[in-house]
Amino acid sequence: MNAPANQKVTASHLQRDAYLYIRQSTIRQVFENSESTKRQYDLRQRAIALGWQPESVIVIDSDLGQSGASAVDREGFQRLVTEVGLGRAGIVLGLEVSRLARNSTDWHRLLEICALTDTLILDEDGLYDPSHFNDRLLLGLKGTMSEAELHVLRSRLRGGIENKARRGELRIPLPIGLVYDHTGRAVLDPDQQVQNAIGKFFKTFEEIGSASGTVKLFRREGWKFPRKLRKGPGKGEMVWGELEHSRALQLLHNPRYSGAFVFGRTRHLKRQPQDQWHTFLPDAHDGYITWEQFQRNLRRLDENSQANGADRCKRPAGEGPALLQGLAICGVCGKRMTIRYHTRQTRLVPQYVCQRDGIARGEPLCQSIPGQSIDEAISQLLLKKVTPLAMEVTLAVQHELQARQNEADALRKQQVERASYEAELARSRFMKVDPNNRLVADSLEAEWNDKLRALTESQNLYTLHREQDSAVVNDSVRSEILEMATNFPRLWNDPCVTDQDRKRIIRLVVEDVTLSVGETITTQIRFKGGMTETLQLPRPLRAWQLRQTDPKVIDAIDQLLDDLTDGQVANRLNLEGMRTGEGLEFTGNLVARIRRAYAIRPRYDRLRARGLLTQTELARELGVARVTVRTWRNHGLLKAHPYNDKNECLYDRPGEDRPIKQMGVKLKDRSQDLDVVSERTEKVQHEA
Repeated sequence: MNAPANQKVTASHLQRDAYLYIRQSTIRQVFENSESTKRQYDLRQRAIALGWQPESVIVIDSDLGQSGASAVDREGFQRLVTEVGLGRAGIVLGLEVSRLARNSTDWHRLLEICALTDTLILDEDGLYDPSHFNDRLLLGLKGTMSEAELHVLRSRLRGGIENKARRGELRIPLPIGLVYDHTGRAVLDPDQQVQNAIGKFFKTFEEIGSASGTVKLFRREGWKFPRKLRKGPGKGEMVWGELEHSRALQLLHNPRYSGAFVFGRTRHLKRQPQDQWHTFLPDAHDGYITWEQFQRNLRRLDENSQANGADRCKRPAGEGPALLQGLAICGVCGKRMTIRYHTRQTRLVPQYVCQRDGIARGEPLCQSIPGQSIDEAISQLLLKKVTPLAMEVTLAVQHELQARQNEADALRKQQVERASYEAELARSRFMKVDPNNRLVADSLEAEWNDKLRALTESQNLYTLHREQDSAVVNDSVRSEILEMATNFPRLWNDPCVTDQDRKRIIRLVVEDVTLSVGETITTQIRFKGGMTETLQLPRPLRAWQLRQTDPKVIDAIDQLLDDLTDGQVANRLNLEGMRTGEGLEFTGNLVARIRRAYAIRPRYDRLRARGLLTQTELARELGVARVTVRTWRNHGLLKAHPYNDKNECLYDRPGEDRPIKQMGVKLKDRSQDLDVVSERTEKVQHEA
């Protein structure tokens, strides 16, 4: 049999402190169930009666208002376990086991530590020594019953909640834009600005198809979006600010906006598939979108997220010029092809690459196909296919532009109305305050000024965007749209149409495009509905081939070198509008480089082949100095032909009708200036 309580308490126990642990599950219980709290504090007298001094009884009550289901957030319980483990506790007091723990793991861990440190446990029923088998067995049973009691309580509460949820009567927090009316039914927020903002959000996502794109459009247009404060002094109040991407995803994933009542959509903070929801009641209340539209939005989000997954077939249209982004399939392995861009003459040129195995396993690229010619062929094919539907599409575009303008104008106008209301409310507060109470009056006056500034900014923004919108859709724009209805190629090639818009148009009619390269590029287009078409395209020229000089330019250089130097040839080519393979103007150096690359005879060799002499050869034949030859050339006595841009020349051989003596006689018959030149020439010759 167990020893009496007074025999379990020894001197070693009394030398250590007594720890009284007090806990209530909720703050409400602390205030309403005060008798239970009082009974727990009264256990202090039991410790004193067993022999502990009053100053040795330590009360731990920091866990008031904390559940005993876990020890994670219970600072007081963790402190208690620490003191017991350090051997500072002689006894642990609690009104009942459920006060210490309602979790078997926490409870048995405390029993193990108490047994190791020889610490007693006392509750309202008696005193226990965990190192004794019978006491420990009894404490273990009490802990199991306490945990079972918690399970029963939870089951009762959960059953009531689930039963109410099955009827759709459970009041759970509603997302922004939905409120409960006086009957407890979920209805649309009566605030028209809130309704319009949320309605505009879903409509914009329907048009763009991307949550990120929707957020960017809201920020670019200056549209505000509502949210409720979840904490702080203004908890529950509605504020307006910029739309965030996380907020956009929350709206798109929440089925309440479709008018459906759902319960059990998440378990342990993880979203469950629809077939595992506890309750699903479609059309339970009014919504901003239909259930079909909600499902369609989720599918588009899943398709967008595949851009980061294994298959990029449905990623949103990007801003690059590659028309087949996400649509190109490798004709060799059947996998999706990615895109690389190269810059050629300040222009981005796409290249479709099958590189998945190369990235995953380091293998060579499966295929790499230049995409410029493919995109051009797809564009021409699309113009042929889409032209019959151009009128209907254009009229729909015109109607959509007008609808967007009206919705945006109404949204901004409501922002001005709200700012005006808040400014008037601030003015009313300021007018009601006692002017002598400057501490309050100054604060309210500053608030009024802030609201007036916000009102002015809203009005200016509204005016600015209204002018811009009127410039976007006016009579001239409408006439241009109607004119494009019969000329879809003009619309497609319009510089104002972005690459992103062209990709969206292609995705409306094209399912995918399979590419394979051989002697030609085989392009198999699969349209929506199953129709296919195959194109055989020539392989594009390589980069070095694209930079080759036109053969006509080479022939022109060959002909012009008979009469002109490299620099003169370059000037003549530029005057005739000819350019290099890279689109540059010609220079003397470029002509020389082309001449050497294509083995064109230089002008020097051409002149030598005609029998022309160098300056040295002619001076030797005439029996004069080289400088004399240059002087006679400068005075027109010798005919020279320049062979480069440095004015270096070759000379015609003197004929029999122009002997050396006759040249000397002619020189003597010149004017005085020419005599002076001759004297200088002789002097230079003598010095030489």
